[in-house]
Amino acid sequence: MKRGELYRVYKPRTDSKQFRTFVVVSRQTLIDSRFPNLVCAAVMSEGQGLATQVRIGIEEGMKHDSWVHCDDLRNLQRSQLTSYVGSMGPAKMRKLDYALTVALDLPY
Repeated sequence: MKRGELYRVYKPRTDSKQFRTFVVVSRQTLIDSRFPNLVCAAVMSEGQGLATQVRIGIEEGMKHDSWVHCDDLRNLQRSQLTSYVGSMGPAKMRKLDYALTVALDLPY
């Protein structure tokens, strides 16, 4: 498992959807450890073009254009991340990193 990979999760808590796609945003050191939970950003079918949102699509494994919402971070159990969808390339990862810094109000 790597940072920037997308997984489809069945019935995530506090979500009305039966399935939701998430992007793993935890640091790679944590992902490589045995820690059972990872921080993930929710993917939605709509976006408002905010600085905290990143557009993804077919190139990343999605069926249609979607948006990573970095204002919607969730702590998911690693065991929930079993249905691999795709991954974000270097250019999209830079956009994701920037969106996370804006969402968390960190210096860039």
